[in-house]
Amino acid sequence: MTPRDLLAALPCLALALATLGYLAVCVVAPFGRCGTCDGTGRKRSPLTRAGRECRRCAGTGLRLRVGRHVINHIKDEYEAGNR
Repeated sequence: MTPRDLLAALPCLALALATLGYLAVCVVAPFGRCGTCDGTGRKRSPLTRAGRECRRCAGTGLRLRVGRHVINHIKDEYEAGNR
């Protein structure tokens, strides 16, 4: 393997490692902070100063990560195929 081949394969390897790392994070910590309310569970009303429950996270301050949605979908499809 020449240095040029190694240099060409490096971005693919880096992308694969980043993807596997993100999926590992999704398995260990499936919930992330809600981006709408910044993890508080409350959102300020634009017209009044009163706060209300965040609609995106239902007031929990947490949301399911995109990678965890993918893992859950693959798992459901696998289980449906083995029935």
